[in-house]
Amino acid sequence: MKKIAIMGAMPEEVAPILEKLGEYKTTKYADNEYYEATYKGVEVVVAYSKIGKVFSTLTASTMIQHFGCDKLLFSGVAGGINPSLKVGDLIVATKLSQHDLDITAFGHPFGFVPEGAVYVDADKEMIAMSKEVASDMGKTVQEGIIATGDQFVANEERKNWIGETFNADALEMEGASVAVVCNALDVPFFILRAISDAADMDASFSFDEFLETSAIISAEFVMKMLDKVIAK
Repeated sequence: MKKIAIMGAMPEEVAPILEKLGEYKTTKYADNEYYEATYKGVEVVVAYSKIGKVFSTLTASTMIQHFGCDKLLFSGVAGGINPSLKVGDLIVATKLSQHDLDITAFGHPFGFVPEGAVYVDADKEMIAMSKEVASDMGKTVQEGIIATGDQFVANEERKNWIGETFNADALEMEGASVAVVCNALDVPFFILRAISDAADMDASFSFDEFLETSAIISAEFVMKMLDKVIAK
């Protein structure tokens, strides 16, 4: 039987999902709360990790190793880098990188460590499903590279550097670390982000305003993805 993890970074990112699930049991573990529910006959575990790569690594690992989830869906918000992405638009990660990982002093490219890789690929089957979901919902979803780092980027120069260095379309603070965990533990994963800000100088002002509405858009889409994964 499938057991599916649905993850976000902040309470706002999972609240709309919990609302749609209705009844759930709260389990406290490893200094976090995990919400367990049954949805259409399948066990689902929902959690928000708290912000950043360390917390998201811990949460993703816990959902897989402690709760036994064998697929992971991530719903959240991101800053847009690609100028075609506007607030509220959806992006599905094809691959993810860590923009703040830097051992270039040893001759390696940004985002790389020995025995690792600059990019981690997301699950192609779930990306294909997302196109069907988008079509069903009458929405447009862009596929692209998402860059992750432990900073909230509110600087045009830094945003442009990340875009150029990693060919990134959007940036956030959890996706690539979740991708590394899932890849290492052989768990298919899907990361969807709704654009909440343009990751430029105005990011700190626009973020709170658009966080909630963007999170609801992303959560609605992830629930439709959950339907597809269950039906498969």
